[in-house]
Amino acid sequence: MLADRVAREAYDAGTAALAALDPAAGWQARVVAQATALRRSISRHPGGAMMFAGSPKTLSAGALSVMERLLETLAEAGLPPQECGTAADTVLSHVTGYVLQEQSEPPAAPVGPEEVAELRRRFPRTLAAAAHDQEAQFAASLELLCGGIARLIPPGPEREAAPTGQRRAGSGSLSSSLPS
Repeated sequence: MLADRVAREAYDAGTAALAALDPAAGWQARVVAQATALRRSISRHPGGAMMFAGSPKTLSAGALSVMERLLETLAEAGLPPQECGTAADTVLSHVTGYVLQEQSEPPAAPVGPEEVAELRRRFPRTLAAAAHDQEAQFAASLELLCGGIARLIPPGPEREAAPTGQRRAGSGSLSSSLPS
């Protein structure tokens, strides 16, 4: 099945991304590596985000492996067990949603200068936020997600500090698609 093949490719891409990390890399770097590899992998397939998002419904070993590894990363970071599923699902839903937006079709009719000017007047913040480099915005969004997840990890000597970096301006879930 094509959806499972896409998910297995995503898992293999995540394996390669993790292997390329410094062995001392923290949990946030491992989450980012997995999410970035997933994005690149499913982006290579037309409809890849939809296929990946739906693959757990078919009990795809590839998709379940992606989720299991991400859950393991979060558990090793010290995230309480009751938070791991939601955190992992949030990351995966974010990635598939991001790719879904990237793979969406452009408007059928060209937008003229007058329409663009009117949109900028009515929605200045929205258009300013959308005008950023996709790679940088994706990286910043993962940093934001990891920062939120980090707040759920109880303090301890092994807790990694929240990532620092430049901030940018401006779905169905994996766990809910599994049979009960």
